[in-house]
Amino acid sequence: MPEGNSFPVALFAVRLRRFRDRLVHTWRSSLQFRTVAITVVLSGLAVTIIGGYMSAVIGGNLFTSRRDTVEAEHAKATLLAQDYFNNALAADESSQVDLDLLSIDVQARILSSTTSPGGTGFGMLRVPGQTTQLSMPATRSGSFSSSLLTPQLQSLVRDDTGRVYLQSVTLPDGSPGIVAGSLVTVPSAGNYELYLVFDLSDSQQTLVFVQQTLALGLLSLVVLIGAVTWIVVRLVVAPVRVAAETSERLAAGELDERIPERGEDVIATLARSFNGMADSLQQKITRLAEVSRMQQRFVSDVSHELRTPLTTIRLAGDVLYDQRADFDPTTGRTVELLHTQVQRFEQLLADLLEISRYDAGAVELELEPTNLVRLVEDTVDSMVPLADERGSSLRLVAPGGYFEAEVDPRRIRRVVRNLLGNAIEHGEGGPIVVMVDSNETAIALTVRDYGVGMSPAQLERVFDRFWRADPSRKRTIGGTGLGLAISLEDAGLHEGRLEVWSETGEGACFRLTLPRLRGTPMGESPLELPPEDGPQVEVPRELAEELAERLPDDGRQRHEQENEGRQPDA
Repeated sequence: MPEGNSFPVALFAVRLRRFRDRLVHTWRSSLQFRTVAITVVLSGLAVTIIGGYMSAVIGGNLFTSRRDTVEAEHAKATLLAQDYFNNALAADESSQVDLDLLSIDVQARILSSTTSPGGTGFGMLRVPGQTTQLSMPATRSGSFSSSLLTPQLQSLVRDDTGRVYLQSVTLPDGSPGIVAGSLVTVPSAGNYELYLVFDLSDSQQTLVFVQQTLALGLLSLVVLIGAVTWIVVRLVVAPVRVAAETSERLAAGELDERIPERGEDVIATLARSFNGMADSLQQKITRLAEVSRMQQRFVSDVSHELRTPLTTIRLAGDVLYDQRADFDPTTGRTVELLHTQVQRFEQLLADLLEISRYDAGAVELELEPTNLVRLVEDTVDSMVPLADERGSSLRLVAPGGYFEAEVDPRRIRRVVRNLLGNAIEHGEGGPIVVMVDSNETAIALTVRDYGVGMSPAQLERVFDRFWRADPSRKRTIGGTGLGLAISLEDAGLHEGRLEVWSETGEGACFRLTLPRLRGTPMGESPLELPPEDGPQVEVPRELAEELAERLPDDGRQRHEQENEGRQPDA
C-alpha cells in the first residue's frame, strides 16, 4: 500500500472502531434500542422468507401460464401449417416454384396468427437424410437463429410426430425465451421441423415489477413494524425509566420522591406498589434515624452529665489514694481498686463521647505534617512501663517512613496506643514488634505480637464495639472495649485502612496504612500482611513452650514443629 494512503485508512479504522464501541454501548445500555433492533431483525428475516417464497410462486405461475400459452399457439400453428400443406399441394401437381411460394405463405400465415407480445421467430428446417421427389427450401425469419436449437430438442422433434416440444433459452439480446418445435409433413417434399421462438421479456418485466412492488411493500412493512415497536416499547419503558430514576433519587436520600400514578393498568399498579414501599421505607428510615439521634443524644448527654459527679469522685478518690498508707490493708486495697476503676470509668466516658461524635458525623481532623516514626517512637516509650509489667519487650523497626505525612497527630497517637495496648494485653508476655515504612504515596505501620492469636471467626468481629475474643479473659490494662472500633474510625477518617492478620497460636499483626497526602490515592501498602517474621524477632523457647501448652493437640504439634526449625536471632 502506498505510504500516502496509510493515514486515511488508519483514520477510517479509528472511526469504525469508535462507531462500533458506541453501538455496543447503546446496545448494552438501552432496552428500547435492543428491543426495536431485535424486532426489526426478526421481522426482516420473516419478511425476506415470505417475500422470497411469494416471488418464487409468482414467477413460477407466470412461467407456467406463458408456457401453456406458447404450447397452445405452437400446436395451433402446427395444425394450420399441416392443413395448409395438405389442402394446397398434390404430389402430382406440385412444382419447385410452388413450394417456394408456399413456404413463404405458410410463414406469413403462422406469424400473423401468433399473439406473443414480444414477437415470434419462425424457422422451418428440412429433416436431413430424406429422399423425396420434391424439396422445399428451409425458411427462417429474421429473429430466428439456429444456435438456439440444441441437438436434444432437434432429436426429439425428428423422432416423434404429433407432439410439441418446448425448451427455455436465452435470446441473443439477453432476454428469456422459449423454443417450441414440432414435425410437419409436406406432401411430396418429406418431413420438416417447425420451430417458433417466443420472447418472454414481457413476462420477465411483469415479474420484475411484481418483485419490486413486493420488496417495497415488505420493506415498508418492516419499517412500520419497527416504528410501532418503538412507540410501544417507549410507552412501556418510559414508566420503567421513571421508576429507575426515582429509585436512584430515593437511594441518594431524597425520601420524598414518588412515581406518578396514572390509570389502572399494570404500570399504575407498579407505581402504587413502589410508592407504598417508598412510604414504608421513609417511615422506617425516619423512625430509625430518630432513634439513632436519640441514642446518640442519650450517650452524649449521659457522658456529659456523668463528668461532673465523676470528677468529684475522682478528686475524692485521689485524696484517699494519696493517704492509702495510713489505712489498714483491707481499706488500702479498696482505695487502690477505687482509684483504678475510676480511671477506667473516665476513659470509658471519653471513648463513649468519641464514638458518639463519629456516629453524629461531628468529627473534624486537625491535619499537620507529622513524622510518623517520631510519633510512634514517643508512643512506644510511653508504653514501655506497661509492657514491662506484662513481661513483653517492645521493638521499633523503621527501615523507612521518615517522610512527613498529613495526619492528625492526636488521633494517630491514639491508634498506636490502642494497637500497642491490644498487643500487650494478648501478647502473653512475648515480644512486640512495631514496623514503620513508606513509599511515594503511602506510609504504614504494623504492630506484631506473638500471643495466642485469633481464629477466622474471631477476626470478623475484632473491630466490633465492646467485643472480646475470649470473654473469660480478664482485662489487665483497663481497656474499655472501644479502642479498636475507634481506631478503625480514625483510620477511615484519614482515608486510610486498618487491617489485621492472625492465626491461632501465631499471634496477630495489625497494619495501619495512611496516604502521604489526604485526598490522593495511596495504592499498595509499603508493609506486607501477613508479615514476614524472618528479620524481625525471635520468640524465646520458654515462651513458645508455654504457648504450646495452651493450644489444642493439633495446634500444639504444629507450633512445636515450627519452633524447632527456628534459629537464634543473631
